[in-house]
Amino acid sequence: MSLETMNPNPTWDAASYEDAVDTLEEHNDELVYKVWGGDWCKDCRALLPDFGAALDAAEVPADRIEEIAVDEDKQGPGVDEYGIEYIPTIVVENDDGEEITRFVEEEDLPPAIWLAQRVEDELA
Repeated sequence: MSLETMNPNPTWDAASYEDAVDTLEEHNDELVYKVWGGDWCKDCRALLPDFGAALDAAEVPADRIEEIAVDEDKQGPGVDEYGIEYIPTIVVENDDGEEITRFVEEEDLPPAIWLAQRVEDELA
């Protein structure tokens, strides 16, 4: 199931986030983004459209983005397996299924920037 909140924000300016987009693009064929969220969730509506735009700008293939909708009780596929408590949660894995990093709801930076920094640290 897809999330409407992952539809790219048309006003998001990739040039303003060039470093993050470059990092995501550099790894766009080796990482998988698993995104848990809900279209009913205000944090998801605030954060995910810009993240969707960043993935789009970085030309991350659609088959490397898994959008996982949860209900208002935060129940859905993979919730228990991945220990999802808050949404949005974005888990970044390599092709072997090894978790590289994860963004959880209230980090201090937007998801694209926060994840790009962690990916750069982990894969540099």
